[in-house]
Amino acid sequence: MPRSAIRSIGGVVPLTLRLALRNLPRHGLRTLLTLAAVALGVAGLVLAGGFIEDIFVQLGEGTIHSQLGHVQVYKKGYYANGAHRPLAYLIEKPQQVASEIAQLPEVDTTLLRLTFSGLLNNGRSDLAVLVEAGESDKESKVATFHALIDGRMLRAGDRFGIYVGEGVAKNLRLKSGQIVSVLANTRDGALNSLEFEVVGVFRSYSKEYDARVVRINLEAGNQLLDTEAVNSIVVLLQDTDATARVASRLQDRLGRADMEVKTWIELSDFYAKTVALFSRQFGFLELVILLMIVLSVLNSINLSMYERQGEFGTMRALGNRNREVFALIVMESLALGLIGSALGILIGVVLAGMISFAGIPMPPPPNAELGYIAQIRIVPGIVAGAAAIGILASTFAAVLPGIRLSRMSITDALRQIN
Repeated sequence: MPRSAIRSIGGVVPLTLRLALRNLPRHGLRTLLTLAAVALGVAGLVLAGGFIEDIFVQLGEGTIHSQLGHVQVYKKGYYANGAHRPLAYLIEKPQQVASEIAQLPEVDTTLLRLTFSGLLNNGRSDLAVLVEAGESDKESKVATFHALIDGRMLRAGDRFGIYVGEGVAKNLRLKSGQIVSVLANTRDGALNSLEFEVVGVFRSYSKEYDARVVRINLEAGNQLLDTEAVNSIVVLLQDTDATARVASRLQDRLGRADMEVKTWIELSDFYAKTVALFSRQFGFLELVILLMIVLSVLNSINLSMYERQGEFGTMRALGNRNREVFALIVMESLALGLIGSALGILIGVVLAGMISFAGIPMPPPPNAELGYIAQIRIVPGIVAGAAAIGILASTFAAVLPGIRLSRMSITDALRQIN
């Protein structure tokens, strides 16, 4: 092979790549095994990453559409201290604030909510509950992930209707049609009580939420607390991806009015911890697959290079430099990585489509009662990352064997010629 066959400047890369591709079929079985290792590793990353992404999406949507909405607006200080003194941080003109929020094009729905603690009595026993008084016609848009256990959902016309969580219903043995009373402190500190009819029992994504929350209409909540104010405005967006952008814009607009804005991620500690946990697990999986590909390719390359020492010795005897031999070895591994990664992406995408079409029945997440049907999502970032791991692992696996062979003396290399 003349020295001009492989050059490190100018047109060397295309020519070296062509030579590398021609060398691959020479060791068919070993090449196929290496390609299989790379392809299966990349496909595994595509499938695992898509499955975990689906967990994040479904858990997030379940959190949004069972209680929180995408964004919530409060009086400044409510998030830190409102749990103990909810009536000390009320929005006095909520309709005006809601109208300003609704002007943003990303906003789908705004709804007013008054949240306070009370005692729920069924005539035999009491239970401390968290009462959410809201606009029922709009709350139905937020509560799309609620499962109806008994009765029906709360409607706008149910002035004195109450919709109770499954845990509350179990504790007080409630069912639709029963009459209960709610006792709460008014804004001025006086005690007030109203009777309600249980219209339904719901189950959300959170077992803890279901064990302590009841819902009534905002009109009844205002009457019970003797106030026209609310302590939160829930914002439902057209697209979850717009949450951070909308929250930032709302904070700029409403910050001057002594308001604070919180996203559903900030309000859901469980979601944030779940994402952190699964992200670390997936990172470990990526590391394992990376090592698997490196070791597989390294083993294949070492065997191939041992058999081809005479070939590389001949190249150097004909005038090719050490770096040109090294470039050819690395280019062969790069070609293996490119082909294997492309096959892995194809396999992963096809399998993801088939599995998603069938669906994966999943048990309820921790602290939840509702199961769901999982899918495997094709996420461009995850697919690109999987391909990069396959290519880089294959390429780096050739570096040490390439250095060793390119530095081997010509005499020792030529002794391997049969």
